[in-house]
Amino acid sequence: QVQLVESGGGLVQPGGSLRLSCVVSGSIFRLATMGWYRQAPGKQRELVATITRASYTNYADSVKGRFTISRDNAKNTVWLQMNSLKSEDTAVYYCNAPDGSYPWGQGTQVTVSS
Repeated sequence: QVQLVESGGGLVQPGGSLRLSCVVSGSIFRLATMGWYRQAPGKQRELVATITRASYTNYADSVKGRFTISRDNAKNTVWLQMNSLKSEDTAVYYCNAPDGSYPWGQGTQVTVSS
């Protein structure tokens, strides 16, 4: 059973930075493309970044140039470095496969506010 545990969220001022972590249990991690999603209040969950097992990355236009996804296959961990944060980045952030096929974790809340 795959388990996803996200952490690292918090309250940050506009222009600030946060680094989110996702620890993935299960041996599938080394083979899997992983992604970071976010869900703002009243909005659908959206995929903002993906990373293949070989560390090829892709980003939604809304975060391109500000967010960086990375991974360490030995640590079963995926990170999301978020810089130049904006109020519209406020959301609960989750990691999962790009098709959302693993059980969702609890997510981590990111609030960007002055």
